[in-house]
Amino acid sequence: MTACVYLVGAGPGDPELLTIRALRLIQQADAVVYDRLVSDEILALIPKGVARVYVGKEAGMHSLPQDQTNQLLVNLARKGHRVVRLKGGDPFLYGRGGEEALFLARHGIRFEIVPGITSASACATYAGIPLIHRGVANRVQFITGHCQADQPLELDWQGLADPNLTIAVYMGLANLPQIVAGLIAAGRHADTPIAIIENGTTSRQRQLVTTLAQATQAAVQGGFQSPVMIVIGEVATLANELHWFNTETTQQQQTATETLPLAKAAGSGH
Repeated sequence: MTACVYLVGAGPGDPELLTIRALRLIQQADAVVYDRLVSDEILALIPKGVARVYVGKEAGMHSLPQDQTNQLLVNLARKGHRVVRLKGGDPFLYGRGGEEALFLARHGIRFEIVPGITSASACATYAGIPLIHRGVANRVQFITGHCQADQPLELDWQGLADPNLTIAVYMGLANLPQIVAGLIAAGRHADTPIAIIENGTTSRQRQLVTTLAQATQAAVQGGFQSPVMIVIGEVATLANELHWFNTETTQQQQTATETLPLAKAAGSGH
């Protein structure tokens, strides 16, 4: 490999969900610049002696501002390094991959994009939740539960109130009360099922299925912490029957799940 910046999707956490190309690039890198959501199991795949630079971001605390991260990638590439920019999930889905790619392009730096499995799909799957299921939900919408500079969420609440819509919420734990209030005010039923999935696809995965009205209290009582994927819609109840991954399930979680009616599956396929 020649000097280049590879914007690589690390997926949701399980190293076995990395693409073959992502794994090869990690093993051939001169430097790896990585986010907070890249799991320890994936970081363990980086060969010894390879430079590692942490640029993780979380609410209220950025280890390196985005503009400095952009410049860091340029500087490393100009030194002739093969740089892997590891991002949780997919680089182009709430990963700021587009911003970094534009900065590289405008500075004459060669780059490539390596897609990753996005957290909405992977975490829902490991929780036993099909995001689209015939007779239950006919479309899905990805949204972020976090706005720049911690501003109030600006979402199409009326559009999100459609009962046939599954909503997959990235980074939504901190603003869960605002999301719940906005959806209910727009007409989404308070009994709409909602799944909260922590550390999805990893050995530390926990999940809870409850109702929209009870979600905030349930998340607090369950002690859920980021990273969390939230799935809102009737499909969430299918986790009762389709859960297959060996998750940690407390008695409280089981009780909350059992209070919900199962969604009616109208045949298989799509």
